[in-house]
This record gives sequence, C-alpha cells and structure tokens, in this order.
Amino acid sequence: MSAQTIIVSASPHVHSDRTSKKLMYDVVIALIPAFLVSLYVFGIGAFVVTAAAVISCLLFEYLIQKFLLKSEVTIGDGSALITGILLAFNLPSGIPIWMIIVGSLFAIGVGKLSFGGLGFNIFNPALVGRVFLLISFPVQMTTWPTAVENQTALADAVTGATPLGVIKEGLMLGETMTEIGSKIPSAMEMLLGITGGSIGEMSALALLIGGVYLIVRKVITWHIPVTVLVTMAVMTGVFWLVNPEHYANPMIHILSGGAILGAFYMATDLVTSPMTKKGMVIFAIGIGVITVVIRLFGAYPEGVSFAIIIMNAFVPLINTYFKPRRFGSQIKSKIV
Repeated sequence: MSAQTIIVSASPHVHSDRTSKKLMYDVVIALIPAFLVSLYVFGIGAFVVTAAAVISCLLFEYLIQKFLLKSEVTIGDGSALITGILLAFNLPSGIPIWMIIVGSLFAIGVGKLSFGGLGFNIFNPALVGRVFLLISFPVQMTTWPTAVENQTALADAVTGATPLGVIKEGLMLGETMTEIGSKIPSAMEMLLGITGGSIGEMSALALLIGGVYLIVRKVITWHIPVTVLVTMAVMTGVFWLVNPEHYANPMIHILSGGAILGAFYMATDLVTSPMTKKGMVIFAIGIGVITVVIRLFGAYPEGVSFAIIIMNAFVPLINTYFKPRRFGSQIKSKIV
C-alpha cells in the first residue's frame, strides 16, 4: 500500500465545494445593503471613505507581498477587499483620507501580513486598523458628521454625537434616561439608519439583511451573532430593570453602535473565531460581556471593537479546550 501525502492548509477551512474566495465575495455581497444606506445618509463622504480604504488595503497588500515578502500576491482572494470595506464601515464619513491610508497600512501590514497572511492572523485586521486609528487620532475618530439625507458634499462642517455618546455624556452630567431620550434617535430611526455614527454601523436593518444572507448561504452560523446580541440584551436588560433612569434599555444597545456590524461581520471572521460551536458560544458570550462592561463603565461609549480583539486573543485557548472530534476516533460503548 503506497503512502499518501496529506496537506493541511491554514484556515479558513471550507467544508463544502466552495472556495475561500467565493465565501469572501459572499461577505462583500452581504455588505452591499449597509453600503447603500451609508451612501443615502452620508452621500459622497461615505463613498470616498470606502473607496480610499479599499484601494489602499489592496495596494498595500500587493506592495508588501510583491516587494517586501517576495511571496505570492493574493489580492484576488477577496480578503483585502473585505478588510478595506470593514475598516471603512468603522470610520466616520468626514475622516481625512491620509488617516484612512495609515489605518489601511496598519490593518494589512501589522494586523494581517506580519502574522503570515490570510489564515495565520490572530486578530481581525480591520479592527486592528480601527483601534490603531482610535488610539492615535481620538478626536478625528470621534467627530461624527450629522446624518443628512442625500447630501452631495463631504460632511465636515456639521457634527454631532452618536446615540451611545449622547447617553454617556448625559449620564456623566447627571441627566436621567428620560431626559436623554429626547436627544437620541428613535428605535425606528436607528433600525433604518437615519442617525450619526460610523458609515457602516447605522442601519441595523440593512446589516441584518446581509447577516441573514450569510447564514442562508452558510458562510457563517447563527451561534456567534445571536449569542453576542442575546448576551448584550440580557446584561443591559438586568441593569435597565434595576435602574431604568440610569441605564439605557436593551433595544438601544442592540440597535446603536457597532453591535450588529461586529456580531455578524467581524466576530464571525472565519480565521479569528473558534472552530467548534461550543467554542463559538463561549467566544460570543465573552464579546457580549466585555462590550457591555466597556459601554456602561468604561471611558468609551462603544466597546465592540475592543471586545472582539480581546476575545480574538483567547481563540487559540478556546480551540484547545473545545476541539472538534477526531476523524476515525472510537466511541466507548457501555455493555448493559
């Protein structure tokens, strides 16, 4: 019997006849509804931010692989494209283009290629770029152009705060949630996306449509997004029931900020999330808990990005304790 060489490649491991490239472009398709809403709300500003992030991510991946690493160029696999889109979705529409380029360089060069490229990166590259920009340029990263429907100019004159930012600031000034409630968008406005914030996080409905598409296409499973959102809803619900005048209700926490964007599109990254369903649930609970703790008790009004990156670091440990069953293993049966 001749020996057969078995080659095990890096993640993501696809359990179907589809390739990783096809899965990547499925994610791109799923992000189209949210992108269209961002164009409707922020106009040309959203287009410029997205184009700058996508082009710079593709360019940096090509240049680094071609001239520094001298390895195979992989910009056609869709991963750099998704990194650019997700990075843009986590940025305000008025951010300077040179900052987007710096964030793209950090996302691709440090967050992805320094670990060996697709399949070897520990952290979600788009979030690495976003957190780097937030720490390095906090003013520009938290200056939110006001949502103006169908605007045709870059939004850099009229600015406002996100709903979570308004809540955080109001509570610090001693206001009650009843008083703050008149200053933030309604649940319907947050669902549709007529509100301020990063260009890709406003419309919960558009993001949910794309998320359902990914689940139907079996690109992701429901375990991570549903567990993240349920964990957040339960935790914030407890605090809200205890003191509704000091804590926002769960609906606000789910519909505002990056909760749905992070839960469906970044926490589910095939490379940086756990392999097993049990591991996914543990991973998602951690993201939900950390997000709520940062939102309620931290300095930042938002915590999804930090939560996902922190839990990304625990994925190797989770995979160690929640391993899939080995092929060919035997099940011990009891003799009755």
